[in-house]
Amino acid sequence: MLNTRFGVEIEFTGITRREAARIVGMTIDGQVEHIGDGYDTYAIGTQDGRTWKIMRDASIRCQKKVDGHIEEDGYRGYRSCELVTPILTYREDIETLQTIIRNLRKAGAFTNSSCGIHIHLDGKGHDARSIRNFMNIIHAREDLFHRALGINLARERYCKKLEGKLMEKVNAVKPKDMAKLEDLWYDGYWGPRTTHYHDSRYHFLNLHSFFHGHHTVEIRGFNSTMHAGEIRSYIVFALALNHQALTQTSASTKKPQVENEKFAMRTYLNRIGLVGQEFAACREHLTKNLTGSSAWRHGRVA
Repeated sequence: MLNTRFGVEIEFTGITRREAARIVGMTIDGQVEHIGDGYDTYAIGTQDGRTWKIMRDASIRCQKKVDGHIEEDGYRGYRSCELVTPILTYREDIETLQTIIRNLRKAGAFTNSSCGIHIHLDGKGHDARSIRNFMNIIHAREDLFHRALGINLARERYCKKLEGKLMEKVNAVKPKDMAKLEDLWYDGYWGPRTTHYHDSRYHFLNLHSFFHGHHTVEIRGFNSTMHAGEIRSYIVFALALNHQALTQTSASTKKPQVENEKFAMRTYLNRIGLVGQEFAACREHLTKNLTGSSAWRHGRVA
């Protein structure tokens, strides 16, 4: 489950891109270079040859803290920040990523309702069967996932649920090859598929990045945070979903009946591998927004 490579995009505000790049460079002992492209990118190179980036994102509402109060930033472009990681592996890189987040937070970085987190999972090993599995897994539990992750209304349009008509077509056809699955994904959209900001990308599960990006499956359904533990739980959750899609023979699109949200989410997390003390904090983060009891399906017996 934890062997899949991944990358993360984390949006935040509160400090300038220049300061954020300095913090990242200091944390990883990297060399900071200001690229100055259309995204005002700062590239931080490390001795292992990888590059971390701090970039501008126009969707971020820029703010700053003044005497303990949050104010709108008059120089909004300077405090629009997105941390883009290089390709990471969980065991080797999670502590480094968490340390970067903690240091950015100490320097004044924070998030608001305009900020999100996107996790890109390596598409290696996926075929039409496993991608259809992934779609079915997400579609079946998207309502529960949206509530568990506390996706706010301001971000709903950037991580929409998979349309019922799309899922009906995918499961009726059961495509055996990627070309047919790709056609179904883009059915109903106008414009070239190769466009980077294609409208189809704005879903909880984004396959545009798989078909016409870096061959990654992107999960976009996370509010941004400067809490290192929450970010770790999101990454583990994404890796577990990916592993389930890859290893199951098939996956149902039927939405389960949920009587107790916390219990349903906890048992599902256990089923996909988030068991034991190592993932106790992850389970806590991924169920804290839900109602009910995680231990008792029908409530505690008197």
